[in-house]
Amino acid sequence: MTTVIKNGTIVTHDLTYKADVLIDGGKIIEIGNNLSGEEELDASDCFVMPGGIDPHTHLEMPFMGTYSTDDFESGTRAALAGGTTMVIDFALPSPGQGLHDALKMWDNKSTRANCDYSFHMAVTWWGEQVFDEMESVIKDRGINTFKHFMAYKGALMVNDDELYASFSRLSELGGIAMVHAENGDVVAELSAKLLAEGNTGPEAHAYSRPPQVEGEATNRAIMIADMAGVPLYVVHTSCEDSHEAIRRARQQGKRVWGEPLIQHLTLDESEYFNKDWDHAARRVMSPPFRNKRHQDSLWAGLQSGSLSVVATDHCAFSTDQKRFGLDDFTKIPNGTGGLEDRMPMLWTHGVETGRLTPNEFVAVTSTNIAKILNCYPKKGAILVGADADIVVWDANREKTILAANQQSAIDYNVFEGKKVKGLPRFTLTRGKVAIYDG
Repeated sequence: MTTVIKNGTIVTHDLTYKADVLIDGGKIIEIGNNLSGEEELDASDCFVMPGGIDPHTHLEMPFMGTYSTDDFESGTRAALAGGTTMVIDFALPSPGQGLHDALKMWDNKSTRANCDYSFHMAVTWWGEQVFDEMESVIKDRGINTFKHFMAYKGALMVNDDELYASFSRLSELGGIAMVHAENGDVVAELSAKLLAEGNTGPEAHAYSRPPQVEGEATNRAIMIADMAGVPLYVVHTSCEDSHEAIRRARQQGKRVWGEPLIQHLTLDESEYFNKDWDHAARRVMSPPFRNKRHQDSLWAGLQSGSLSVVATDHCAFSTDQKRFGLDDFTKIPNGTGGLEDRMPMLWTHGVETGRLTPNEFVAVTSTNIAKILNCYPKKGAILVGADADIVVWDANREKTILAANQQSAIDYNVFEGKKVKGLPRFTLTRGKVAIYDG
């Protein structure tokens, strides 16, 4: 059955123009005026944009003795409700587990997904098996991004020698290195010191991970990647210290990308000083929220192009799970939600404020990451032949974000009470309308 999107204004990363879009077999087959199809969607007064791609999610992720609450069913449903049509999750091997074994586990988890998805591979330990299997993960599975945790000492963290060995192998194979950039050794020392001094609450989480630990690790990862000759993608860039390192590297011609999160762009460290323990703990994530100076740096990076992609790091834990750390902030599971709210919050605080143009919005929510991950123009584009992953965006539609109305399985929302302007009228995944009127 053919579907036509009528009367809308197409907005891509580089063009804005009025045209209809005809869809058949899950793909865009024609773009032009006065098109007709068996099903008609009215996009009057709306923008027709590539569906969002969130390159950083953790659905049903085992972490800190529990699992993140949103699975691939509820997580991708939340994504579609917010205009995101593809998520990229992380397959995390246990120590000693093979990469393909871990991928099988994530393949099984993802069978209930409501939209397209892919995986990054995590390097959580180093050995001959990991070295060997990296090649087939890239060649047979098409996964060319490998994440390394420089934090979470004693769990996911890899040391510098392992980092260099893995980066060098990725250089040989034509892959991309990714890093969670925090100095895990210093975080462990600061955490122990804070606990010894009686600082057990959620605010101590922020004190244990100051901007310097992120800036130092980002600098170190950039230098090691440069020595290994591999491109580097720095996830959840939260502060000027890290952004400055990325900015400098890019000015020197190094292939480095930075990924701020919608939470870091719109929420600040005052959340951790709320007198309600649950309120503060629900917002514990790594890196933590920063102050306004760092937020301004992230927005400037998106505006100037030194930061490339806006993600969520959606890793949602319930209030009961957060309470594992009632007496010890280091036991609070790290992570927040955001999949449903990334695009409305970014439009509200980016486009509506004049910080970003609609074209820049499309670039940082979809097209840039599609290009980095080599799936453009199949994804991230409104072009003939592209997948019909499309959001029809009503820039005048408003709502107040409430946990009671969300698709996510958790019992709260870190953006609770925030008013947003700009919401999906329709979200299409492979040409199928998944969301009507948001």
